[in-house]
Amino acid sequence: MTWPPDTMQRAEAVLAHYPERRSAVMPLLYIAMREDGRLTEEGMRRVADLTGMTSVQVESVASFHTMYKRRVGAHVVSVCTSISCHLLGGREVLAAVSDETGVPAGETARDGSMTIESVECIGACGGAPAVQVDYELVEGVTPEKGRELCRWLQTLPPSPSLREGEESSRPVVIRSDDLQQRFGGRRSFDAGPPDPIGAVGPFPAFGPLGTAGGGS
Repeated sequence: MTWPPDTMQRAEAVLAHYPERRSAVMPLLYIAMREDGRLTEEGMRRVADLTGMTSVQVESVASFHTMYKRRVGAHVVSVCTSISCHLLGGREVLAAVSDETGVPAGETARDGSMTIESVECIGACGGAPAVQVDYELVEGVTPEKGRELCRWLQTLPPSPSLREGEESSRPVVIRSDDLQQRFGGRRSFDAGPPDPIGAVGPFPAFGPLGTAGGGS
Protein backbone atom coordinates (compact mmCIF):
# COMPACT_ATOMS: atom_id res chain seq x y z
CA MET A 1 0.00 0.00 0.00
CA THR A 2 1.26 3.47 -0.84
CA TRP A 3 0.01 6.90 0.15
CA PRO A 4 -0.38 9.86 -2.23
CA PRO A 5 2.62 12.21 -2.51
CA ASP A 6 1.07 14.94 -0.32
CA THR A 7 0.34 12.41 2.43
CA MET A 8 3.85 11.00 2.21
CA GLN A 9 5.27 14.52 2.51
CA ARG A 10 3.36 15.03 5.74
CA ALA A 11 4.49 11.64 7.05
CA GLU A 12 8.14 12.32 6.24
CA ALA A 13 7.92 15.77 7.86
CA VAL A 14 6.61 14.13 11.05
CA LEU A 15 9.33 11.48 10.99
CA ALA A 16 12.00 14.16 10.65
CA HIS A 17 11.09 15.49 14.12
CA TYR A 18 12.05 12.25 15.88
CA PRO A 19 15.55 10.79 16.38
CA GLU A 20 13.92 7.35 16.46
CA ARG A 21 11.42 6.73 13.66
CA ARG A 22 9.30 4.46 15.85
CA SER A 23 8.61 7.43 18.13
CA ALA A 24 6.41 8.90 15.37
CA VAL A 25 3.95 6.03 15.48
CA MET A 26 1.09 7.96 17.13
CA PRO A 27 0.94 10.99 14.80
CA LEU A 28 1.39 8.66 11.83
CA LEU A 29 -1.65 6.68 12.95
CA TYR A 30 -3.70 9.88 12.72
CA ILE A 31 -2.38 10.43 9.20
CA ALA A 32 -3.46 6.87 8.40
CA MET A 33 -6.93 7.58 9.78
CA ARG A 34 -7.16 10.75 7.71
CA GLU A 35 -6.20 8.83 4.61
CA ASP A 36 -8.85 6.13 4.99
CA GLY A 37 -11.46 7.80 7.21
CA ARG A 38 -10.73 5.21 9.89
CA LEU A 39 -7.87 3.01 10.97
CA THR A 40 -7.42 0.08 8.60
CA GLU A 41 -5.10 -2.92 8.48
CA GLU A 42 -3.46 -1.42 5.40
CA GLY A 43 -2.94 1.90 7.16
CA MET A 44 -1.31 0.23 10.15
CA ARG A 45 0.98 -1.78 7.87
CA ARG A 46 2.02 1.44 6.16
CA VAL A 47 2.83 2.99 9.54
CA ALA A 48 4.83 -0.12 10.43
CA ASP A 49 6.84 0.20 7.21
CA LEU A 50 7.59 3.87 7.88
CA THR A 51 8.63 3.39 11.51
CA GLY A 52 10.48 0.09 11.25
CA MET A 53 8.05 -1.51 13.68
CA THR A 54 6.15 -4.72 13.17
CA SER A 55 2.46 -4.62 12.35
CA VAL A 56 1.73 -6.23 15.71
CA GLN A 57 3.64 -3.49 17.54
CA VAL A 58 1.73 -0.78 15.68
CA GLU A 59 -1.57 -2.51 16.37
CA SER A 60 -0.72 -2.77 20.08
CA VAL A 61 -0.40 1.04 20.21
CA ALA A 62 -3.56 1.60 18.18
CA SER A 63 -5.65 -0.84 20.21
CA PHE A 64 -4.54 0.67 23.54
CA HIS A 65 -5.62 4.25 22.74
CA THR A 66 -9.36 4.65 22.16
CA MET A 67 -9.03 7.66 19.83
CA TYR A 68 -7.68 5.37 17.09
CA LYS A 69 -10.85 3.84 15.70
CA ARG A 70 -11.31 1.00 13.22
CA ARG A 71 -15.06 1.46 12.98
CA VAL A 72 -16.30 5.01 13.14
CA GLY A 73 -18.96 7.26 11.69
CA ALA A 74 -18.44 10.48 9.79
CA HIS A 75 -18.47 12.24 13.17
CA VAL A 76 -17.70 11.15 16.73
CA VAL A 77 -19.93 12.54 19.48
CA SER A 78 -18.18 12.08 22.84
CA VAL A 79 -20.24 12.80 25.97
CA CYS A 80 -18.31 13.17 29.21
CA THR A 81 -19.77 11.16 32.09
CA SER A 82 -16.93 11.67 34.57
CA ILE A 83 -17.73 12.99 38.03
CA SER A 84 -18.34 16.72 37.38
CA CYS A 85 -20.31 16.11 34.20
CA HIS A 86 -22.15 13.20 35.81
CA LEU A 87 -23.29 15.35 38.73
CA LEU A 88 -24.47 18.13 36.39
CA GLY A 89 -26.41 15.97 33.95
CA GLY A 90 -23.88 14.26 31.68
CA ARG A 91 -25.76 10.94 31.83
CA GLU A 92 -28.96 12.71 30.84
CA VAL A 93 -27.18 14.33 27.88
CA LEU A 94 -25.83 10.94 26.80
CA ALA A 95 -29.29 9.38 27.09
CA ALA A 96 -30.81 12.20 25.00
CA VAL A 97 -28.13 11.85 22.32
CA SER A 98 -28.63 8.08 22.12
CA ASP A 99 -32.41 8.43 22.07
CA GLU A 100 -32.32 11.10 19.35
CA THR A 101 -30.03 9.08 17.08
CA GLY A 102 -31.10 5.57 18.04
CA VAL A 103 -27.43 4.78 18.64
CA PRO A 104 -26.34 3.32 22.00
CA ALA A 105 -23.10 4.56 23.54
CA GLY A 106 -20.16 2.76 21.98
CA GLU A 107 -21.98 2.13 18.69
CA THR A 108 -22.10 3.66 15.21
CA ALA A 109 -25.24 4.67 13.33
CA ARG A 110 -26.27 2.32 10.53
CA ASP A 111 -26.04 5.12 8.00
CA GLY A 112 -22.50 5.88 9.15
CA SER A 113 -23.38 9.44 10.13
CA MET A 114 -21.93 9.32 13.63
CA THR A 115 -20.46 7.30 16.44
CA ILE A 116 -21.71 7.92 19.99
CA GLU A 117 -19.46 7.31 22.98
CA SER A 118 -19.28 7.92 26.70
CA VAL A 119 -15.88 9.22 27.78
CA GLU A 120 -14.04 10.06 30.97
CA CYS A 121 -12.85 13.56 31.87
CA ILE A 122 -12.09 15.77 28.86
CA GLY A 123 -10.75 18.65 30.91
CA ALA A 124 -13.79 20.92 30.99
CA CYS A 125 -15.16 20.35 34.49
CA GLY A 126 -15.97 24.05 34.93
CA GLY A 127 -18.25 23.92 31.90
CA ALA A 128 -19.94 20.60 32.63
CA PRO A 129 -21.73 18.84 31.06
CA ALA A 130 -19.15 18.79 28.26
CA VAL A 131 -19.35 17.17 24.85
CA GLN A 132 -16.92 16.81 21.97
CA VAL A 133 -17.68 16.48 18.27
CA ASP A 134 -14.64 15.14 16.42
CA TYR A 135 -12.70 16.18 19.55
CA GLU A 136 -13.85 19.80 19.23
CA LEU A 137 -15.23 20.90 22.61
CA VAL A 138 -18.62 22.34 23.51
CA GLU A 139 -19.51 23.09 27.14
CA GLY A 140 -22.68 23.52 29.14
CA VAL A 141 -24.73 21.18 26.97
CA THR A 142 -28.28 20.36 28.01
CA PRO A 143 -30.17 17.22 26.91
CA GLU A 144 -32.26 19.26 24.44
CA LYS A 145 -29.19 20.97 23.03
CA GLY A 146 -27.60 17.54 22.69
CA ARG A 147 -30.57 16.47 20.59
CA GLU A 148 -30.28 19.61 18.46
CA LEU A 149 -26.59 18.98 17.94
CA CYS A 150 -27.28 15.47 16.64
CA ARG A 151 -30.01 16.68 14.29
CA TRP A 152 -27.60 19.31 12.98
CA LEU A 153 -24.86 16.73 12.37
CA GLN A 154 -27.28 14.51 10.48
CA THR A 155 -27.97 17.33 8.00
CA LEU A 156 -24.28 17.83 7.15
CA PRO A 157 -22.93 16.28 3.95
CA PRO A 158 -20.20 13.66 4.36
CA SER A 159 -16.75 15.22 4.65
CA PRO A 160 -14.95 14.73 1.33
CA SER A 161 -11.25 14.02 0.96
CA LEU A 162 -8.77 16.86 1.07
CA ARG A 163 -6.42 15.21 -1.39
CA GLU A 164 -5.08 17.53 -4.03
CA GLY A 165 -6.53 17.16 -7.50
CA GLU A 166 -9.85 15.68 -6.48
CA GLU A 167 -12.99 17.50 -7.49
CA SER A 168 -15.17 17.75 -4.42
CA SER A 169 -17.11 20.26 -2.41
CA ARG A 170 -15.53 22.14 0.47
CA PRO A 171 -15.04 19.80 3.44
CA VAL A 172 -17.24 20.14 6.47
CA VAL A 173 -15.22 21.72 9.27
CA ILE A 174 -16.32 21.21 12.88
CA ARG A 175 -15.15 24.13 15.03
CA SER A 176 -15.41 24.45 18.80
CA ASP A 177 -16.41 28.12 18.59
CA ASP A 178 -19.28 27.29 16.24
CA LEU A 179 -20.46 24.39 18.42
CA GLN A 180 -20.39 26.57 21.51
CA GLN A 181 -22.44 29.29 19.86
CA ARG A 182 -25.03 26.85 18.54
CA PHE A 183 -25.37 24.34 21.35
CA GLY A 184 -23.33 25.42 24.38
CA GLY A 185 -23.99 27.12 27.69
CA ARG A 186 -21.72 27.99 30.58
CA ARG A 187 -18.00 27.73 29.77
CA SER A 188 -15.00 26.93 31.95
CA PHE A 189 -13.28 30.17 30.97
CA ASP A 190 -14.09 33.33 29.08
CA ALA A 191 -13.89 32.83 25.33
CA GLY A 192 -10.63 33.82 23.65
CA PRO A 193 -10.09 34.89 20.02
CA PRO A 194 -12.08 32.79 17.53
CA ASP A 195 -10.13 29.84 16.18
CA PRO A 196 -10.65 29.38 12.41
CA ILE A 197 -9.19 25.87 12.48
CA GLY A 198 -11.36 22.84 13.12
CA ALA A 199 -11.72 19.10 12.54
CA VAL A 200 -12.50 17.56 9.15
CA GLY A 201 -13.21 14.03 10.33
CA PRO A 202 -13.48 11.75 13.35
CA PHE A 203 -9.95 12.53 14.53
CA PRO A 204 -8.27 15.48 16.29
CA ALA A 205 -7.49 18.59 14.23
CA PHE A 206 -3.76 18.89 13.70
CA GLY A 207 -2.65 21.10 10.80
CA PRO A 208 0.70 19.39 10.13
CA LEU A 209 -1.03 16.00 9.92
CA GLY A 210 -3.62 17.13 7.39
CA THR A 211 -6.47 16.46 9.81
CA ALA A 212 -7.54 20.10 10.19
CA GLY A 213 -9.32 22.59 7.98
CA GLY A 214 -10.25 26.25 7.98
CA GLY A 215 -13.70 27.23 9.15
CA SER A 216 -16.19 29.61 7.59
